[in-house]
Amino acid sequence: MSQLKDLSSLDLSALVASRVCHDIISPVGAITNGLEVLDEEGSEDMREFAMDLIRKSARQASAKLQFARLAFGAAGSAGAEIDLGDAQVVATGFMENEKSDLDWQVPRNLMPKNFVKMLLNLILIANQCIPRGGVITVTMEGEPADPEFTLSAKGLNPRIPLGMQDTLSGEEPERVDAHSVQPIYTVLLARECGMKLSIVKDEDIVRITALKGA
Repeated sequence: MSQLKDLSSLDLSALVASRVCHDIISPVGAITNGLEVLDEEGSEDMREFAMDLIRKSARQASAKLQFARLAFGAAGSAGAEIDLGDAQVVATGFMENEKSDLDWQVPRNLMPKNFVKMLLNLILIANQCIPRGGVITVTMEGEPADPEFTLSAKGLNPRIPLGMQDTLSGEEPERVDAHSVQPIYTVLLARECGMKLSIVKDEDIVRITALKGA
């Protein structure tokens, strides 16, 4: 990825920040709209509608931010470990606002933070593969310090997003921007973990694996 060699840490952090902001603009905007309705409408029905919108959007924004904090944030100092139970909580909270369900089959352990960050980012990719909804099953083999992950995204008309297969295999991306930075960031995490990523489609399932040997 020659473009990545020229990508500074400042540019990478800016692109990741843009991605996070993009994800929370919608629920935050809905909260603002709800508050405007409260200010302008006098009917009890509209006020109740506005309050329901605010509550739902606030929960959604909170879930997205908690997920982003683990998936993209520092999450402690270098070499820190993250409780997989905490990762499950934020992943489940994030998926509650999506069309698909999460079947988390990873046992609770402490795990080096980059493995956990990579796993959460792989869930984001798996979610893109079943835009009409389905189930994402997450499994792990091996020890927490040396794991291998498999994510199976099963749903109606699953697909591999354009360019995703090439990006995860380590090929040069066509562009590096706020849209493409998330899978690129996932690849960089995998490299730090010494792992190789792959994504394949088999009938109604898209499988993503993170295996040793990168």
